[in-house]
Amino acid sequence: MAEIVYPPVIRTARILFKALDVRFRIEGAERVPRTGGAVLVSNHIGYLDFIFAGYAAWPSRRLVRFMAKQEVFAHPVSGPLMRAMHHIPVDRSAGAGAYGNAVQALKDGEIVGVFAEATISRSFTIKDIKSGAVRMAAEAGVPMIPLTLWGTQRLWTKGRPRALTQRHVPITILVGEPMHPTSDDDITVVTEDLRKRMTEMLDHAQRTYPQLSEGAWWQPRHLGGTAPTPEEAAAMD
Repeated sequence: MAEIVYPPVIRTARILFKALDVRFRIEGAERVPRTGGAVLVSNHIGYLDFIFAGYAAWPSRRLVRFMAKQEVFAHPVSGPLMRAMHHIPVDRSAGAGAYGNAVQALKDGEIVGVFAEATISRSFTIKDIKSGAVRMAAEAGVPMIPLTLWGTQRLWTKGRPRALTQRHVPITILVGEPMHPTSDDDITVVTEDLRKRMTEMLDHAQRTYPQLSEGAWWQPRHLGGTAPTPEEAAAMD
């Protein structure tokens, strides 16, 4: 498929990252395959996560097709961009269509990006995750790659004002070892394993983050921050 919009968008993002002196720490990017399909499964802590999760695939020169809610595609600004970059709309009232499109994209050799928690985690911990990513990887016969982001919530997240011009923000992107689910696996067990791996990766990203701040709104409660607990976040949602 023609890529007229996606590469210029990435170049623009990289220029902005440099201007704002975003301080990236990216580990495991070599685990993103240079060819063939794969499911990239990320945690979700901010509205810009698709940019940073997709950035993890850039060293491999891959473009990630993210699954995103239909409302994003309906927006007059983001909609044309999302369609031009060949992302995959998800109509929650008819999810089977999006699932089928994602599996076909995987079989066609694309990398499909999934936020398995479905919504932003206000507690900045891993919420319960959906099994769709595991099922897609198994059906398409492609690897599933866990990824965790940390620091992106400081730029723009649910319930907080945007801080898009904030400078010198550290952003951590960790890419985990690929998983290889098959149709013979217990999907529930594999999904639980995926959540465990992502939780461990996120904890590592949080504890090794270069700016640890007691009482910060963007820190999870168990690390001394003032973010809602998972229970409080669930009630808010």
